[in-house]
Amino acid sequence: MKNYDSLLDATNDLLKRGYTANLSLDGDTIDDNAQNIHMTADDFEIDEFYRFEGASNPDDMSIVYAVSSPRYNLKGVLINAYGTYADDSSSAIAAKLHHHQVSHNLHGEDRPSAQ
Repeated sequence: MKNYDSLLDATNDLLKRGYTANLSLDGDTIDDNAQNIHMTADDFEIDEFYRFEGASNPDDMSIVYAVSSPRYNLKGVLINAYGTYADDSSSAIAAKLHHHQVSHNLHGEDRPSAQ
């Protein structure tokens, strides 16, 4: 289990571990604009995620996702707000980002094995 003191520490460690794509959330896709890749909810997995609160403002909250896509052969980092500034989209992407499968992977813990 990894613990990070800051968002910068988390993103730097993920970069060292091969999560090199800079991903962004754009409506119904997660995009790697450098490679012109636009992933739907079926195209990626959430490997890990980490939540951070701003030191001076609890409303300044972010979540860092370690995302991988075998289909596009990429690993990347997606940073998104949560709490007050969270994306309240009802898209399949938002559902996947907040789905219960992520809770099993909090801070890099292994997912339960399939029965």
